[in-house]
Amino acid sequence: MIEAMACGTPVIAFQSGSVPEVIDDGITGFVVGAEEQAVEAIKRLRELDRHRIRERFEERFTARRMAQDYILHYRDLIARSAPRTPVQLTELT
Repeated sequence: MIEAMACGTPVIAFQSGSVPEVIDDGITGFVVGAEEQAVEAIKRLRELDRHRIRERFEERFTARRMAQDYILHYRDLIARSAPRTPVQLTELT
């Protein structure tokens, strides 16, 4: 799905797994529940803008974008973590 969107190609996919999270229904393709709906979606493909599909890919799925999201997530985790108390070592005599 993501590779198709990278090329500006609309996707028609059945509503299962990650499909609803990846496809913006009516923007980057169509999420369908049955074969008949998929056939009907084919007739609507001209409604979708291939340039807009590519734009959504760039907004959501490029390596740079995903790396930035990870960095933000890690920074948030660090900021929310409890301050650590340094361990005091004592000499054994």
